[in-house]
Amino acid sequence: MGIFERYAPFVQEYIYRNGWENLRAIQVAAANAIFNTDDHVLLTASTASGKTEAAFFPIITLFSENPPSSVGCLYIGPLKALINDQFSRLGDLCEEADIPVWHWHGDVAQSHKAKLMKHPSGILQITPESLEAMLLHKHAAIPHLFGDLRFVVIDEVHSLLRGDRGGQTLCLIERLSRLAGVTPRRIGLSATMGEPEKTGEFLAMGTGRGTIIPKIEAKGAKWRLSMEHFYVKNVQAGEDRTDIDALPVLEEKTDQAPDNADPGLGYIFEHTRGKKCLVFVNSREECETVTTTLRQYCERNHEPDRFLIHHGNLSASYRETAEDVMKDESQRMTTVTTATLELGIDIGRLERAFQIDAPWTVSSFLQRMGRTGRRELPPEMWFVMREDEPEARAMLPATIPWSLIQGIALVQLYLEERWVEPPRLDRLPYSLLYHQTMSTLASCGELSPRALADQVLRLRYFHRVTQEDYRALLRHLIQTDHIQRTEQGGLIVGLAGERVVNSFKFYGVFQENEEYTVRSEAQELGTVVLPPPVGEKLALAGHVWVVLDIDRKRHLVYCEQVKGSIPAYFGLCPGDLHTKILRRMRQVLREDKQYPYLMKNAVARLENARFTAGRSGTAEKPLLNLGGNMWCLLPWVGTYAFLALERFLKIKCADRLGLKNFDSARPYYMQFTMKVDEDTFFRVVSEEIRKPIDPLELVYDKELPLFDKYDEYLPEELVKKGFAYGVLDLDGLRETVLSWNAGIQGQRD
Repeated sequence: MGIFERYAPFVQEYIYRNGWENLRAIQVAAANAIFNTDDHVLLTASTASGKTEAAFFPIITLFSENPPSSVGCLYIGPLKALINDQFSRLGDLCEEADIPVWHWHGDVAQSHKAKLMKHPSGILQITPESLEAMLLHKHAAIPHLFGDLRFVVIDEVHSLLRGDRGGQTLCLIERLSRLAGVTPRRIGLSATMGEPEKTGEFLAMGTGRGTIIPKIEAKGAKWRLSMEHFYVKNVQAGEDRTDIDALPVLEEKTDQAPDNADPGLGYIFEHTRGKKCLVFVNSREECETVTTTLRQYCERNHEPDRFLIHHGNLSASYRETAEDVMKDESQRMTTVTTATLELGIDIGRLERAFQIDAPWTVSSFLQRMGRTGRRELPPEMWFVMREDEPEARAMLPATIPWSLIQGIALVQLYLEERWVEPPRLDRLPYSLLYHQTMSTLASCGELSPRALADQVLRLRYFHRVTQEDYRALLRHLIQTDHIQRTEQGGLIVGLAGERVVNSFKFYGVFQENEEYTVRSEAQELGTVVLPPPVGEKLALAGHVWVVLDIDRKRHLVYCEQVKGSIPAYFGLCPGDLHTKILRRMRQVLREDKQYPYLMKNAVARLENARFTAGRSGTAEKPLLNLGGNMWCLLPWVGTYAFLALERFLKIKCADRLGLKNFDSARPYYMQFTMKVDEDTFFRVVSEEIRKPIDPLELVYDKELPLFDKYDEYLPEELVKKGFAYGVLDLDGLRETVLSWNAGIQGQRD
C-alpha cells in the first residue's frame, strides 16, 4: 500500500481539493517513519515545503482509526501568532474527521479553554510558557488532560535551541509525561537546522528511543538576491564610478522618495510601492524608527500610508491587524518587522523581503528569505546595508564595513557549504534549574528535599548539574526565603519565591526587561522598558506619541499621538555571531572573488575595504599598530570566544603587557594601548595560554555576571560557574591564540 492510500479518506479528499498532483518527498518520508516505526522524527526542509502536513497527515489518520481518550497530540509552537495561524490551518483539515483542534495561550478566550478541560481530545496547540502555566495551575488535571497523549510536535524546533527556552520545553514534556504516565513520540519541525544529528539526540533525550531524520534531497532553487550599500548621508561609494561590474538594478524605480530622504530607506520606499513586502530589521528600536520614517515619506509625497509594523512589544491587536492585512490578497502593504515574522506564519503571497543590515545568523537569513517565494515564485531578498561614511581621521577598524562583509559571509557560507549554525546544547542551565525547581515545588506543594531533588535532577536536561550544585542552590533559596522549611522538614515556596512564581512573567525563561504598558485613551499600543518623562516623546507602533502621565505603581504610560520622530525605548538586542561567520568575513576581505548579487555601491565599498585591508594587513595580521602605543586586535572569533579573549588579556596578560584604555567593538575588534612591542605581545599571550586555566579565573573580582533571566536568585558560586563553564568559550580562545603563534612561526620559517 502506498502512502497516499494509507492516509484516511478525508486526508485524501483534502489533497484532491487542494489540487496537489503528488505528495512531496518529505511527506512520504515522514509518513513512513510515523506509520512504520515507534521512533521520534525530525523533519528538516525549507519554509513552505509542507512539513506541517507531513507530520499531521499520518497523525490524524491514526487518530481517525483509533481516537485518543484525551488530548492525543500536543503541538508546541514558539509564537502565539504561529499557533493562531496553524490553528486555522489544522482546524480546516480536521473538521471533517471530527478531530477537535484546540489552542491555549494568553490571548485565547477562557470559554475555549473551559471546553477543553471538560472534554480533552484531539490536538492541543500551545506555547512553552502556556504549558508551564498549565503544569503549574492545572497540576491535578494533567492525567485527565493527557492520559492518552501519543505525539508531541515541536514546531520551529531550531528557534528553541538558542537558550533556556528549548531546555524548558524538554523539561515540560518530561514533567507532563511523568504526571500523565505516557511516553509520547516527539516530532520536531524546522526549516533551518545545523548538525541535525545533534538536534535529533536532543529531541530524544531521556526517552530510550532513537530519532529518524529523513534525508530529503532538496531541489535546486533559484534565488533573487541583491545586496546594496548606502552611506546615510553624502555621496555614495559607487556614485561617480562607471567602471564597476555589478548586478544591474533588479527593477526600475516605481517612484521617487522625497528629497533629502535617507538613501537606504528611500531605496526601500521606492521599491515597495504597489507590492506586498516585508522589511526585516535587527531590533525593535530600529523597527520603530524605520516605520516612522517611511510613513513620513508617504505624508511628504501626499500618498496614503502603506507601511505596517510588527514586533514583540506591540499589543496583540496591532500585531494581528498587520497579520490580517498581509493575508489579504487585495492589499499591497509592506510590514516592517523584527524576528516575530521570521517564523512560519502564513501571511500570503509575498513579493520580496528587504533586510536592513546583516542578520546575526545564517539561520535567520534563510528563515527571512523563506518568507517569500511561495506559490511558484522564487525567494527574493534585497539587502540594504547602511553606515555613516567613515571620517577621514577615523581609526582603521572603524573604516571596515562590518555589516556588508557580515552579510556576504552569511550568504556565502550557505551557498558554498550549506552551513547553518549548530545548536548550543552544552550550557550549564542554572537559571532554568531555579525556574523548574520553583515551578515543581509550586505545583506539587510540600516536598521533602530528597523528593524535590529526585523530581528536578531526573529531568534529562540537567544531566550536567551535580548533586553538590543542587544542594548549594537549595541552601541559598532557603536562606533567601524563596523556599521555606516546614516544621516537618519539608520544603514549600517561601514568601520571596511567591512574589516570583505568582507573576505571569514567571512562565517564560527568556530574558525580559521591566515593561510599561502604553495606552492612548482606550487603545493599548504595546510596551516600553524605560518611559521618557512626562511631556517627552516616544516612538511606538510606527507613530510618535507625547507622554501625558506615568503611573509607575501600575506600570502604565498614558500618551497621545503627535507628529515628528524620536528614538524608541526598548531594551538592548545583542547578537551572537559564530566563529565560522567571522572567519568567512576575514576571507571576504582577503579574496579577490566577485559576488554576483552585489550592486554598484556595494561593489565599490567592498573594493575600498579590500584595498584598505590589503594595505594595512587587516585580514592577515591579528595585531595592528594604529600609531604610537595604540593597537588594534582583530581575532576573527565568535562572540563567546571573543568574550573569553577579552577577559584573558585583561586578567592574565595586562600586567606583563602594560595594557590600558581597553575598548571593544564586540565581536569584531578590540583597541588598547600597550607598552610592549608586537613580538612581546605574542610571546606573552602564548606563554599564558599554555598554562592551565580554570574558566572561573576569567571572572573578574567582585563580578556577578548575570546572564540569564533567573541568575539573580542563584548563589554567587553558581552564577559564576554557569557563566565561566557555560558561556565563555575557552576552547575557542585557546585555539585562536595558539594559531597566532603557529602563524608567526610559519612566517619566520
